[in-house]
Amino acid sequence: MYVRVRNLLSIKGYSLYAISLLLVGIGISITSPYLPLFLTENLGMSTGAFGIFMAISSLSGVVVSSYIAKHSDNGMDRKWIIIIATISAALGYTAYLVFQNFFILLIVVTVFNGIAAPVMPQIYASAHESTAASKTEDKTLAISTLRSLVSLGFLIGPLFGTIILALSGYRGIFLGTAAIYLIVAILVFFFLQKQSFVHKSVKKKVESSIAWLKNRQIRQPFIAFLFLFVINTIHLIITPLFIVNELNGTYKDVGIVVSVCAGLEIPIMLALGALGKKISNHTLMIYGCIIAVIYYFILGVSTHPWQLIPAQLLQATFVAIVMGIGLSYFTERLPHSPGLATTIYYNGSTIGRLVGSLSGGFIAQILGCRSVFGLCLIFAILSFLILWRTKPREVFV
Repeated sequence: MYVRVRNLLSIKGYSLYAISLLLVGIGISITSPYLPLFLTENLGMSTGAFGIFMAISSLSGVVVSSYIAKHSDNGMDRKWIIIIATISAALGYTAYLVFQNFFILLIVVTVFNGIAAPVMPQIYASAHESTAASKTEDKTLAISTLRSLVSLGFLIGPLFGTIILALSGYRGIFLGTAAIYLIVAILVFFFLQKQSFVHKSVKKKVESSIAWLKNRQIRQPFIAFLFLFVINTIHLIITPLFIVNELNGTYKDVGIVVSVCAGLEIPIMLALGALGKKISNHTLMIYGCIIAVIYYFILGVSTHPWQLIPAQLLQATFVAIVMGIGLSYFTERLPHSPGLATTIYYNGSTIGRLVGSLSGGFIAQILGCRSVFGLCLIFAILSFLILWRTKPREVFV
């Protein structure tokens, strides 16, 4: 395994991709825990207004990423897409400190977030092209390792955020995050070389980017992934409430459950990437759905907080499959359109998170947490059935 990971560093630009994605993960997670508090407490937004704000600004990213994906696969230089997107992200985070009016802030952040949205999809797409050009047999491991670094950033970021908040408040939080994105822009400007790989059939790529929703082999897995991202988002929101309100647990119990899951995700993600040559990504995704069914059944019948701790091995495996293998799953199905493939994946995650965020708390308030977990169980079964019906092919473009 050591030799395989070491060989990844011989891929052109791989170290840069690794550092950039780690920094982006840290940047996002420094701010995300405190953004709701800042907007509701400092700017006086209601929770409803905050939900609308996040929904509009996130959906703008879906639109822009989809547009950029088509052109990036047709020869647009990914280097400059990444640079412009990271600079826009830095300006977006700075805008929170400049504008106090809700509507002006909404417009400005929506514009900058939309332009910034291609950052991770385009870094992954560039990494995919470099990996393909290297002729390595460890493509799944290469992408899974990069995805695990984003997860590592999500673990490190909140700690940095707590320290920065204590030292310099929200100003430090937003300016610090902006600085991280500017560092990524500088690294990409100086160290990412323009890639000139020969693509197969530009016409086919254009057609695939326009009509991928008409392709059952892409459309149906996309729907399955939407369900899986909704499930994961609902879990993040509802499980802490379930532990405290229905299982009579403590905040310490919540912390243990969250920490155990987060700690297991990265090694499992790396292990699954190493299995890429032995088990197909499609098979792993089906296993992920089965694991989700078992996990949400356990949640539905659990009566004590401690029962959720060993069950986090299942949840961590599910997250590692969806987050780590999911990206490779779509790039494998659209091998000549990496920008489109990564954008489909990230758009699915964005829409899934929005649906999960908006629906999870509402349903729990009306029907209770166990009913929400029952809904997640149904979604997991539906995802399993969709993926079971969608047999992979070698090439879809």
